[in-house]
Order: sequence, then C-alpha cells, then structure tokens
Amino acid sequence: MGAGNLRLRVRCHEEYECDETPDRFYLGERKIGIEDVIDRWLSPGHRYFKVRGDDGGIYIISHDVGSSRWELTMFDSGLCDGMRLSST
Repeated sequence: MGAGNLRLRVRCHEEYECDETPDRFYLGERKIGIEDVIDRWLSPGHRYFKVRGDDGGIYIISHDVGSSRWELTMFDSGLCDGMRLSST
C-alpha cells in the first residue's frame, strides 16, 4: 500500500468536535500517540498542528474545517540527521 492510500484518522481531547488539540492519530492501522504539540496555526478554513509522535517522527497534520477531513501534510522520520525538520 503506497503512502497516498493511507487513511488518516485523528482523535482529539474533545473527540466529538475536534476543536481541541489532537492527542493521537492513525495512519491506516498504525496508531501514533502525540507526545508534544510543537506548533499550531490557522489559515482560512484550515487548522494545522506540528506534532512529535511517540515514534519520534515529526508530523504536520491539517484539519479542513469545512469538510471535517484531516490530512497528513508532512512527515519527518528523523532518520537523516542532516535533514531533520526543526522540532522547535
């Protein structure tokens, strides 16, 4: 299964609306706990979260407010130290 086929599901502290901060997400069947929310920002119609997963990866996930859909915008596994996305 290619990365484009993975389904992203996000669970939030207030799961019924997801107006709160996400606390875990699923890429396909893989569960990733969120250890830290590094940054968050808004754009018209979207909310973005830069998070550190319990697997050591850095992720940017976005929430389309209009459709209530989540999308994985960026992923950095941290395996290439020279190219690591800043976690600050």
